Amino acid sequence: MPAEGAIRIGIGGWDFDPWRESFYPPNVPRAKQLDYLGTRLNATEINATYYRTQSPALFAKWAKMVPDGFKFAVKASRFCTNRRVLSEGAESIGKFCAQGFTELGDKLGPILWQLAPTKKFDAEEMRDFLLLLPTSRDGIGLRHAIEPRHESFKCREFVAMARAANVAIVIAAHESYPQIADLSADFVYARLQCAREEEALGYSPAELDLWAARVKQWGAGESPAGLDYASEAPAEVRPRDVFAFFIGAAKARNPLAALALNDRLA
Repeated sequence: MPAEGAIRIGIGGWDFDPWRESFYPPNVPRAKQLDYLGTRLNATEINATYYRTQSPALFAKWAKMVPDGFKFAVKASRFCTNRRVLSEGAESIGKFCAQGFTELGDKLGPILWQLAPTKKFDAEEMRDFLLLLPTSRDGIGLRHAIEPRHESFKCREFVAMARAANVAIVIAAHESYPQIADLSADFVYARLQCAREEEALGYSPAELDLWAARVKQWGAGESPAGLDYASEAPAEVRPRDVFAFFIGAAKARNPLAALALNDRLA
């Protein structure tokens, strides 16, 4: 067994106007931005799927634009996650999963289920919702990560049910959303959302060093100190794949932060 899982560092999407000044070289046209991203980083989150259905042909096109080993995380539709009762979303989940993202093939990463900040934890509702998440589609295994953004999810019961379902709880670094750092699946999903405009790389060198150390610990299956946990039940120590994305905040800085973290992990 390897000492650690595969580590992938990425950003949210690949088309953002300020990145054409801070990240993409002047000779890279918009149509080639994803190709370029694939030469510098090894993962990205697809945010467009949150707003609307994409086509199988588009997913297939994206897959061809990046090298082997690159992974796309796919953000689940808002029609699945912004609901009064999550467990009543079977039809929406079915439609979302049928849109063709399996055309990404082995470049398909986890599916991100981001809940509304107002959604409170209800044990029965959440247990039923997790049962709706398919484990495979078109012969391809599916991995799921859930991002609760209400403090009520910070409880041992939620951690236990996520572990039973092998669903990763997103480890959020955010000014206001709760952090639940308990490892709950055979992979780790982190969203780092505290970049600052005044920092050239979004984060200070010391902060990037700290996140690099944490990513390495996650890859080895360890639970780093200094993060917020909801359960006293320890996670099994075993190698885990890691997906860490720089998202939001001072968005213009995120690609540079991802590159700097990658350099520390090299």
